[in-house]
Amino acid sequence: MKQATKPLLPGVGNYYTVKITDLNSNGEGVGRVNDFVTFIPETIPGDLVEIQISEVKKSFARGVVIRLIENSPDRICASCAVSKNCGGCQLQHMEYKAQLNWKENQVNQALQRIGKLDVLASPIIGMETPNYYRNKAQLPVGVKDDTLIIGFYRKGTHDIVDYTSCNILHPLIHKTAVAVKEVLAELEIPAYNRRTKQGILRHVIVRVSFTQAKLMVIFVTTTKTLVKQELLVEQLTNLVPELVSIAHNINPRSSKTILGRETKIVWGESYLIDTIGQLEFAISPASFFQVNPIQTEILYDKVKEYANLSGREVVWDLYCGTGSIGLYLASEAKKVYGVESLAAAVLDAEYNAKLNKRTNTEFICGRAEDVLPKYADTGEQIDLVILDPPRQGCESALLETISRLEVPKLIYVSCNPTTLARDLAYLSAHGYQVEQVQPVDMFPMTTHVETVVLMSRKEDK
Repeated sequence: MKQATKPLLPGVGNYYTVKITDLNSNGEGVGRVNDFVTFIPETIPGDLVEIQISEVKKSFARGVVIRLIENSPDRICASCAVSKNCGGCQLQHMEYKAQLNWKENQVNQALQRIGKLDVLASPIIGMETPNYYRNKAQLPVGVKDDTLIIGFYRKGTHDIVDYTSCNILHPLIHKTAVAVKEVLAELEIPAYNRRTKQGILRHVIVRVSFTQAKLMVIFVTTTKTLVKQELLVEQLTNLVPELVSIAHNINPRSSKTILGRETKIVWGESYLIDTIGQLEFAISPASFFQVNPIQTEILYDKVKEYANLSGREVVWDLYCGTGSIGLYLASEAKKVYGVESLAAAVLDAEYNAKLNKRTNTEFICGRAEDVLPKYADTGEQIDLVILDPPRQGCESALLETISRLEVPKLIYVSCNPTTLARDLAYLSAHGYQVEQVQPVDMFPMTTHVETVVLMSRKEDK
């Protein structure tokens, strides 16, 4: 048998002309040099580019664009001044319709190639206006040329790209970021330096309630007290009348984690209140809350549609966070259990249940793979399990438990098509079938896509 010839490796520093045929999960263009996979940032499918090879690995190379020879028909001028440097967005230079097509294809490719599933997703649900949708910004603080800067990390680094504007943040966040920068510079509060471990102020986090147009600011410092607190509060609230809460988080550690363990409100209200559908949610400084409330309602409505509850069902919402999905379904269920490993999130879920007068909910602090088997062993009814895990997907022990219990219906909410496909493959091999798949674009201008999947127990099992 004739052996397949290995592709000739491109040489570092060499120049090549490459046609871009796809994007990888990081939003880098994918092309081939001598049939060798090559990733090229800032390109999109359809581009023809001259590149210089910057790196060669065992299975791929990386290149930088020297010249754009021919534009993709989907290429547009990015409306953001710092999009080439900032790590927040990857697809500002790509037509929104093309972004949606690529994301839908990503889900389908994962289902077929990784999951080995003979199923196609429904057309992705995008945004009518894919701008100004984020309700939260985490802004690192630093110094450049003796001047305080605040902004976003440069792609793949901890260098700060100074903030000028951002067209995916709510306009009130932009207003607040500009005001915070002005006040911090005037008060000369020293920024934390990651390299020297000197300084005070590490991050500024801004959160906004879309429905109430109110704001919360969290200052993250290395110190136990907020330096020049009274002046900071006075000047900032004068500049931003929509501000209703200022919090101080203490993080003396040198780790990459943004928030420390202790947070206190130093001025104003303890929570922001925002609305999804008919429900109100209290957002504390450290709460998890979906960053795109417009698309979140669409996502939750799809979950409710798939659940198709009659009022007699017992629902388990696993990896429930602050309980938003379970609470969204509670009015149509007999009972909703939420399971979450973070104690603070469970407290927020319980508060949100009281806020919305949901008396048929119970939130449990623990790991889903530990909690569900204990309750299941009591023989209690389980009609629907909702899975909304982090990017790494579900623990195999949890999937095994669900399969063993023969739960009749599952809804899987995923932010990662790769781990979604892996987990669906396991469930499909253990008695379940995929009924419907619905991608939702929660994060326009980025490579991320959310997917809702309905599964049912196979009748012959």
